[in-house]
Amino acid sequence: MENYMKAILSVYDKTGVVALGKKLSNSGMEIISTGGTFKQLSEAKIEVTAVQELTEFPEILDGRVKTLHPKIYGGLLARRNNKNDIAQISDHGISTIDLVAVNLYPFSDAISNPDCTLDNALENIDIGGPSMLRAAAKNFRDVIVIVDPEDYDQIADDISKSGLAGIDLEYRQHLAHKAFKHVSEYDSIISNYLIEGANYEPERFSINLDKVSTLRYGENPHQSASLYKDPNFSKGIANANKIHGKDLSFNNILDADAAWNIVSDFDDTAAVVVKHNNPCGLAVNKNQASAYNLAFEGDPVSAYGGILGFNRKVNLETVKSFKSVFYEVIVAPSYDEAALDLLKKRKNLRILEVQHDENRTGQTEIRNISGGALIQQTDIKPMDADSWTVVTDKTPTKNQLDDLAFAWTAVKHVKSNAIVLAKDRQLVGMGSGQPNRLNSIHLAVRAAGNSSSGSVLASDAFFPFADNIEMASQAGIVALIQPGGSIRDEETIKSANELGLSMVFTHVRHFNH
Repeated sequence: MENYMKAILSVYDKTGVVALGKKLSNSGMEIISTGGTFKQLSEAKIEVTAVQELTEFPEILDGRVKTLHPKIYGGLLARRNNKNDIAQISDHGISTIDLVAVNLYPFSDAISNPDCTLDNALENIDIGGPSMLRAAAKNFRDVIVIVDPEDYDQIADDISKSGLAGIDLEYRQHLAHKAFKHVSEYDSIISNYLIEGANYEPERFSINLDKVSTLRYGENPHQSASLYKDPNFSKGIANANKIHGKDLSFNNILDADAAWNIVSDFDDTAAVVVKHNNPCGLAVNKNQASAYNLAFEGDPVSAYGGILGFNRKVNLETVKSFKSVFYEVIVAPSYDEAALDLLKKRKNLRILEVQHDENRTGQTEIRNISGGALIQQTDIKPMDADSWTVVTDKTPTKNQLDDLAFAWTAVKHVKSNAIVLAKDRQLVGMGSGQPNRLNSIHLAVRAAGNSSSGSVLASDAFFPFADNIEMASQAGIVALIQPGGSIRDEETIKSANELGLSMVFTHVRHFNH
């Protein structure tokens, strides 16, 4: 057992730190600490030395400089088997430090506050903590570094039994890995925060994700897959609470995410049925059960085995409306107790509860390509009807404008080339993923049947030719909404005028490849 050992304890997450301090102190370690950790250890009657007593230098710059001192870093970085290192620190009155327990203020908590300014964010960047962790982890052969409270008991017990020799080299290296990972994730959060909203892209992109679970397989049985979550986000499908049902598959998660993103785009009570990442049924209505029934009626054949999404608490009336239709997953912000009891009787239904994100911000969207990746901001641009332009002689009626707004919100979530037909804020027809827009219109009209008459049409991109307008008119469509921006805009506007249609330009495109 060593006669003289030093430990620095300075943690944001104070779980178990008092117990750790007591065990280390009882093992003969001198405990050095800062700020809140020092206060907590002192109140627990643990003998502890303030860091300024060790450094003989006060905290300065409102606490920005506390541990950045040669007496700290010399003690951490000195190699015990290097005579020159030991001689140098001895000459300067520096003692070795044998253990560091540090975890960092969660920067993500600070920036998640909608009132957080850049100055607030900068003041929540820890400097001394990461520096101590890096120094200790670099010298892990001689310094035990701890970032995870889950490791406290084993380390403290081993030191109590066998001194510092109780922590073998393999375990020390494992702890160093955890420390560098902790710092790397922390730095990545800060880096991504500082690049948000900038008009340039970083030269090197990094992302840290935490594994949630291993999935049975990916899109197909021969593909392995896992679910990961972004530690910067506490909401969304990756953080959903599964209330009932068997494990989710890769495809279940993709479709549940699509359903949740679609209904989250509507302020009014919305219901959606998703199949293969596309809304096959979608409606908005003051009454949730009515919204569901309208969504189901949009494409009852495709609804079988689909994914249900709601943006309001699901009530019993709505659940009774499902009748005997089989659904794989239902996702909503919450459920009435009676509704939940009835849903749980469906053996094969997965029930997900997802928190609304009131301050929706776009996550980075990453798509792998051979040899690399494409990176972009997620398309969360809100609808701005004030910026729309009526480009035809005929102006849409109030009801038509409501339907156009509904259709424009919906088409954003349909795979390109995307066409959506809507009537009375119900999706009545949809065409997606076609190599040309005419095919998509044809599919949407065929799906709508007689409901195409009197409906409105939304297109995710501009119409390249007037034949799109002509086909829409033949199907009985009365109003159209599209981004505009084609070199043939005048032709399509002329065609709409001749056919007695109204058309709106949004000046925004929503490609979803």
